[in-house]
Amino acid sequence: MSTQIWTRLDYDRPGKQVGHLHLPHSVHRSAYGNIVIPLGIVAGGKGPTLLLTAGTHGDEYEGQIALTKLLRNIDPKSVNGRLIVIPMLNAPAARAGMRTSPIDGANLNRAFPGDPLGGPTAAIAHYVSSVLFPMADAYQDIHAGGSSLDYLPFVSVRQSGDADLDARAMAAARAFGAPLIQVWGYSPDPRLSTAESNRQKIVSLGGEFGGGGAVSRRGLAIVERGLERLMAHLGIMAPLDESPPPPALEVEVQGRDHYVYAEADGLFEPLADLGESVLAGQPCGNVHDPDDPLRPAALHLFRRDGMLVCRRHPGQVRRGDCLAHLAAPRRG
Repeated sequence: MSTQIWTRLDYDRPGKQVGHLHLPHSVHRSAYGNIVIPLGIVAGGKGPTLLLTAGTHGDEYEGQIALTKLLRNIDPKSVNGRLIVIPMLNAPAARAGMRTSPIDGANLNRAFPGDPLGGPTAAIAHYVSSVLFPMADAYQDIHAGGSSLDYLPFVSVRQSGDADLDARAMAAARAFGAPLIQVWGYSPDPRLSTAESNRQKIVSLGGEFGGGGAVSRRGLAIVERGLERLMAHLGIMAPLDESPPPPALEVEVQGRDHYVYAEADGLFEPLADLGESVLAGQPCGNVHDPDDPLRPAALHLFRRDGMLVCRRHPGQVRRGDCLAHLAAPRRG
């Protein structure tokens, strides 16, 4: 079945248009209601199409702000090609400030390629997969750590197994100009937006630019300047009048041993800081149980050498929560 989502905007019309996607959603308060998702299209000339999304997780804010500012400020006369910009892709989650949708409880970045007859989250994923990706030459989905994680800011590439596609994605990541590039060679779940865009052979970038449910000024600045550089790299915008950014530190995640998971409930006392280089066997942190003060703390160790790029933000943890993950220097 084709998508249920519709819009009054015309993807092929030149100029700047801002409106909404409409997803039919019948509920008690609105029998013929719609979930509305903000959408911007900026087009001119015959260049490539860049799809930009944020708010895939609703409690990640740097991308939502950056894309809102981009739509407000961009002059369509400066565009050679087309931008499709969705500042809050999972609109129900973004309006609620939640990682997952308050309507169906689903995680949009674990829903691709989606289902047109599924819940709202699956239907949004299906629209991106079946309508937007086929129009796109390049794609960036902008993330942060949300309410539960803190991240070092980085732009990222997810390995596809296609050497040419991966090389073009790395070139785009280097052009973005973030101080850190992370290559995802391992993921605990294949249902990600960038995994689907890889399957459709689209040059794709991700990135984590803050965390803790706050807005990182540094992360926001990296996103805003990075998008300008990416558009210039793709030929959608004129080259920037600036010196090339310093070469990025390139790291990668290649296996489950990069992650540390809580093995007990309690309060997490971190023993390493973001950006710190650690060794296998070094303490990651303790989990304490204040309800049983005489019980020894559960010591959690790193399983390999690497740089600490992500750490849990809330102090309270449950068994199975991710406490931290590492990245290692990129090989080759």
